[in-house]
Amino acid sequence: MQEKDVVKTLNQFLKGQYMGIHAYEHYIGMLQDRYIKKEFQAIQQNHKQHAQQVAERIQNLGGTPVNDEGVVGSVQGYIGKFLMPKDTKGIVESALKGESHYGVEISEEIVKGDLDKESHRVVKEILDKDRQHVKILEQLSKQHY
Repeated sequence: MQEKDVVKTLNQFLKGQYMGIHAYEHYIGMLQDRYIKKEFQAIQQNHKQHAQQVAERIQNLGGTPVNDEGVVGSVQGYIGKFLMPKDTKGIVESALKGESHYGVEISEEIVKGDLDKESHRVVKEILDKDRQHVKILEQLSKQHY
């Protein structure tokens, strides 16, 4: 495995973190419930910290980290704004779907194989935290709003 392959894989993973940051930005702007807004803000802060960790890892490998979600992610985000639910329950369910599908499942696929030991450790920690986000969102979705 070459460092350029690791950097490429980590940059794909990093784009996903930026997609999450921007998605939560939209959700937070639409939420009225203070408690849920606070939970979403905490999750968004985690994604920002994760993006910083991945960017630093890429730099330590001699690569240049991306600084946004890329064209595809940007288009998906733009379209997603129009499809975003307006009610609290819908927003929570949308975030849950995004966090579990994009945050965990697709990220796991992206990082299969092309990582060195340290990069694998960093990504594993992030995915473990993303799984905690899924649990928080599952609990929120069970509440009645």
